[in-house]
Amino acid sequence: MKIARAPSGEITSLRYRGESVKIQKISSLQQRHTGNILITATGPSINDMDFSRFPAMPVMGVNGAYALRDKINFQFYVIVDMTFIDKKIEMVQGVISDPAITLFTTLHGVVKIINAFTTLKIQCKVVIIEDACYKIYERKVIPVQILDTYRNAKDVSICPGHKHIAFSNDIRSGIFDAGTVVYWALQIAAFMGFQTVYIAGLDMNNFTQPRFYENETNKLPCFLDEKFASLIEPAFRHASIVLKKKGVTVKNLSKHSALGNDIFEKVDFYDVH
Repeated sequence: MKIARAPSGEITSLRYRGESVKIQKISSLQQRHTGNILITATGPSINDMDFSRFPAMPVMGVNGAYALRDKINFQFYVIVDMTFIDKKIEMVQGVISDPAITLFTTLHGVVKIINAFTTLKIQCKVVIIEDACYKIYERKVIPVQILDTYRNAKDVSICPGHKHIAFSNDIRSGIFDAGTVVYWALQIAAFMGFQTVYIAGLDMNNFTQPRFYENETNKLPCFLDEKFASLIEPAFRHASIVLKKKGVTVKNLSKHSALGNDIFEKVDFYDVH
């Protein structure tokens, strides 16, 4: 596997097993959009939402949100969980078969997809994103070192009091993880220029229940409860502060979400016009 990087840090070319893999540069998406975007997470509250009544806007799906494909037209998709690719490969196949979708995934994700389907089966656009702490062929940064490593980086907002939490304002140099793919999606949406972000299915309080597309027999393990208090909640709280300063509004469509109204304003799904 061979890669090339731009001075900004983003991966701009990829060769895998001697074959050139077509990718879209992150820079081509910087501040290219305005207005609203809907991010569809996968909490059980999704089952209570009639998307035919939701206003038209670009939609970004994450992981198993593709189960809504008959109700929603996805323009963007984010998959960074390699276990999801392994266990829900049929959903991944649907995403990569859609030329209308821009898929954000890691280099490991691209390799898994190519190994499973070959490059010829990839009809979607592919954008390679990276965990800012685990960039390919570069020195790894353990989370507690984020403060020391990125304290002088002008495009990184480090959470006061939580030196293991940060938010990237320029995803070309990496995206910060906070235990959930929605945190990645927020950094991507802000980088692309969207000014209002609606999030559906961001429940964060029913971790033992199946995701909206699962049942008790086929649900994948969930470890969010172990990270919620120490990582997820303070990370989203930090993101809300950073995004407000950037003029980005985030509205949580999950009325009973464990994330407080002081983090993202909770609005009723059917009140959005």
